[in-house]
Parts: sequence; structure tokens; C-alpha cells
Amino acid sequence: MEAQCSLYRVCPNPSVPLIRSPNHLLLLKLPSPNYSRSIVRTNHPYSHSVCLRENIACRKNGQMIVNASLEGEVSRSVIRKKKLAVFVSGGGSNFRSIHEASLEGLIYGETVVVVTNRSGCGGAEYARTKNVPVILFPKTKDEPHGLSASELVATLGNFEIDFIILAGYLKLIPLELIQAYSKSIVNIHPSLLPAFGGKGYYGMKVHKAVIDSGARFSGPTIHLVDEHFDTGRILAQRVVPVLANDAAEDLAARVLKEEHRLYVEVVAALCDERIVWRADGVPLIRSKENPNELY
Repeated sequence: MEAQCSLYRVCPNPSVPLIRSPNHLLLLKLPSPNYSRSIVRTNHPYSHSVCLRENIACRKNGQMIVNASLEGEVSRSVIRKKKLAVFVSGGGSNFRSIHEASLEGLIYGETVVVVTNRSGCGGAEYARTKNVPVILFPKTKDEPHGLSASELVATLGNFEIDFIILAGYLKLIPLELIQAYSKSIVNIHPSLLPAFGGKGYYGMKVHKAVIDSGARFSGPTIHLVDEHFDTGRILAQRVVPVLANDAAEDLAARVLKEEHRLYVEVVAALCDERIVWRADGVPLIRSKENPNELY
């Protein structure tokens, strides 16, 4: 076990077997040769736009099954269950809500590994209680067993990760990981970006800045991750009021409640392959209830 831990920098619960996939190569988000694209015109207010959508294909008993319908919802019977890596630095309440939603079947995905820069944080401890392996990143004086960026990419490839979910992770994501998982890393921020975002804006600092500014509304933003803090394309937002006598803690509690709901919705959309792209590069979500509706 000591040799395994040294090789993979995984910090497992002693009762949890180390998961290794020595035969798996690094998983890069490259297009599969076995897919086709279809042009989808929508009745969204951006009626001039044309969205491209990949038909979903899978193999069953060696046979390719393709859902060619553009009108109906893609059936989960032809979508592979997604593997998620969740990154945490703190208590991990968003991770908990996502994990619980997966267990309840609301998200067609599974958290197979947690990455943290703080081995003793609440999110990492919760993962261990749920038998989810925990990886340390990056390597620092406080966490000498952490991975390098290239080791992290290789290890996530071994876990065959589809999406990376940042849930209160406070470190800048390395360029190597962004390139390996292009358009497959999402983050949640506790303000309505692009306002009150960027380096230094996290946690209670965000809510205090919102109140001090006199803003009447705030709320969580979920966005794709690029090489900068909080500048990636916005996927979803939820608005909450800022009340006249709010303290930062009051606003934080109101926003967090919506974070838990919104993140589950967005991760479910990712796993159900309901993200489409507007002609100008803006990502939109296809409604589960009404596939012709985008938001």
C-alpha cells in the first residue's frame, strides 16, 4: 500500500482499496470517430443562431446504437454514465449535494475521485466516509505528497474522468489540465459574474463586497474554466435578493441554498449531454422537460 500511495499520491481510507487502471492511457477530450453532427435550429430568442449537437452513440453487444432524433430527449439508455472528479478545498457542501443527487438518480454520473489541496478539509473527509479516493494537488510544503500537474492529468486519465467539477477549490487550475479537459471543467462562484469575480474574490469576501457595493441582487454563477480566475463562459446563473439589513453571512446562506440546487441541475445536464453551443460560442442548456427549449 505504501508503494501504491507513493506512485499515485492517492490518500485512501485504509478500508478503501486503491483504484488503479494500469492499462488505460491518458484520456484526452478528442472527438470520437464514431459520431455524427446534426444541425439543430431552435426557437430560442437567439433565432439567428444555429447550434451543433452530436448524436449520441454507444455499442451494445458490438452493435452501434445511435439516437438520431432531434426532437425528443436523449434517452439515458444510449448515454454512458459519466465519471466525475470533484475538486474541493473546504467543507464541500456543493460536493455533498452533487454526490447525494447522484445516489438518488438525479445525476447520471458518479464521483469516482476527489482532488483537494487540503487533505484534512471537510470535503475530503466526507469523500473518505463515502469510500471515494482522495488525491492531493498541488505538491506543497504542507502537502508534500501532492501531485504535479502532469501527474494529475495522467491520474485523472487512469480514472477515465469525463468532467471535472470544482466545488470550492481555491487554487488556479493548471493549463495542462485545461487543455486535457477542454470545455469539460466547471466551477461555481457565489456572485453574478462578471461582477465580484477574479483573484481574491472567494467565500465571505465576495458577499461582503456585494453588500458594500449597494447591489440589490446577487446569486451563484456556474461557468466553464479557462486559464484565469472566473473568466470562463457562463453556463447558468440564479438570482437572489440582497436585503437592506443583510450581513455577509445572511447573504452567503441565501446564495448557498441556490448553489446546491443550481449545481445539481447543471451537472445533470452535463451528464445527460444537454449542453449545446450558440453560434457565437456561448454554451446553453437544453431543457430536460422540453428539448426544444434552451436556457
